Amino acid sequence: MSSSASVNTAPADLVAEVEALGRSLGLVRSRIGEIIFGQREVVEQALITLLCGGHALLIGVPGLAKTRLVETLGTILGLDEKRIQCTPDLMPADILGSEVLEESESGRRSFRFIPGPVFCQLLMADEINRASPRTQSALLQAMQEGRVSIAGQYHPLPRPFHVLATQNPLEQEGTYPLPEAQLDRFLLQIDVDYPDRAAEREMLIATTGIAEDRPRPAMTVAELIAAQRLVRRIPVGESVVDAILALVRSGRPDAAADPITRYVSWGPGPRASQALMLACRARALIDGRFSPSVDDVLALAPPVLQHRMAVSFAGRADGVTVARVIEHISAPFR
Repeated sequence: MSSSASVNTAPADLVAEVEALGRSLGLVRSRIGEIIFGQREVVEQALITLLCGGHALLIGVPGLAKTRLVETLGTILGLDEKRIQCTPDLMPADILGSEVLEESESGRRSFRFIPGPVFCQLLMADEINRASPRTQSALLQAMQEGRVSIAGQYHPLPRPFHVLATQNPLEQEGTYPLPEAQLDRFLLQIDVDYPDRAAEREMLIATTGIAEDRPRPAMTVAELIAAQRLVRRIPVGESVVDAILALVRSGRPDAAADPITRYVSWGPGPRASQALMLACRARALIDGRFSPSVDDVLALAPPVLQHRMAVSFAGRADGVTVARVIEHISAPFR
């Protein structure tokens, strides 16, 4: 990926496109704010994921409006949205679809493919860690390839295609944690925390009356696809590229490193650098800026890196966490 914008468009045209998208995204955020109260960082990171054309893993306790956020994003961005409740007995065919044998009036038999819920533009996989490893793999393969294979035939998924999966961090009985290689498929890990007092008060008043606000469309699918293309054309300065490389590479295990990073058992690979580069571009666009800064790198380091790293057993015994490691390797850039 180039550190400068490899575009044929004149800079003035690029500036005009960025300004127009900034106005559209301002309306999108305003419409989301009518439905989702507080959670500014969560909303921003979800928008970054969609602008980058990626997938996100939302982690939070029940009742924090994760499902409502996905439904709201689908309506506001004009996306065909569906939801899957993952359970241990959920089979790959329940997500991908299957072929059924049909017989015509003339007696001729043939197979017909019936698409599963994965054939949409925004899929919510609720409690993905409750699905069996086989079902997880089928979904994650579809996320990576943008198509599904049924009976040797490939079926392309709609464009764009995004998965926002959720996990409950409390109830771990009967769950199948996602393997590290599969976690890496998610662009961001979004931690959903409790809203502050003011936001919760506003939510109480707005959602317990007779009438409740419904999300209103603010963008079309074509506009979102154009925005995703624009993200990849945003120029990135050499200082930001160097910061991304230094930050990601310093999160990898090194026995000779300082006392914190030597506890890292496995660290972020090159895909983390790519994700951080794209996410920084998208964050700059959301803020109406024409190129990302080192501040964007620091702000997005936790959601990009935390699911791509692990602390060794010795590190956990000494109280070292992934969050502490990310804070430590980010310190030189502050």
